[in-house]
Amino acid sequence: MSIDQTYGPSQIRELIRKKEITGPTAGLAEGYAQANLMIVKKEFAFDFLLFCQRNPAACPLLDVLEPGDPVPRRSAPQADIRTDFPKYRIYRKGILQEEVSDISAYWENDMVAFLIGCSFTFEHALMQNDIPVRHIEHGHNVPMYQTNISCERAGVFHGPMVVSMRPIPAHQITRSVQVTSRFPSVHGGPIHIGDPTMIGIADVAQPDFGEASVIKEGEVPVFWACGVTPQAIVMHTKPDIAITHAPGHMFITDQRDQQLGVL
Repeated sequence: MSIDQTYGPSQIRELIRKKEITGPTAGLAEGYAQANLMIVKKEFAFDFLLFCQRNPAACPLLDVLEPGDPVPRRSAPQADIRTDFPKYRIYRKGILQEEVSDISAYWENDMVAFLIGCSFTFEHALMQNDIPVRHIEHGHNVPMYQTNISCERAGVFHGPMVVSMRPIPAHQITRSVQVTSRFPSVHGGPIHIGDPTMIGIADVAQPDFGEASVIKEGEVPVFWACGVTPQAIVMHTKPDIAITHAPGHMFITDQRDQQLGVL
């Protein structure tokens, strides 16, 4: 459906709750931070919190909810993380079992939810600097790739980093680094620029998650750490159950993106 660009976070979350928005959220609620999701049982919550602290580029924390509490009181106190993402993934023992649009039936009182910063947040700043964001231009999900970069282990959690990619005109790369580095809470500056094979990506036209972006002549692939990393970690760690967002289908917070920026 066509979304009125004047809609604020609460209005967009309501449309998501009503299943009127079911696709990727890039470009929605410009100026507000978006978030990835990881839900684990309380017994694994400390390990995952430590994992985020040790891997802040991939998993910058925006909010950690109390066990059994589905309300993100710091980032969107009127929201419910069980219903306010367009699409969720249910993993059992590291295997993706299903995608659903509501996790109320899966929610348990000993679950702990983590909201993780999303690079969709800094895309508004890129566009304000006349830097193109291809997946928004073309209306598709951002391309994401599993890399050969190992995250630092924490407790039971270990595995590879996932990155998102945006083609950037060569003459605007320096500016794109400057702009995104102001947002460490939503992945910050890029972790790799140029040759994808150097970080284990064999074919940039075949992303592991999302959809491929066209790279035009004179553009360079630029890679940022991605909040889909926990899904790769879940596939390696294989907890009995973990719930995440579907890649690209984010939570719209009430936090202004500029609140997360640094001067």
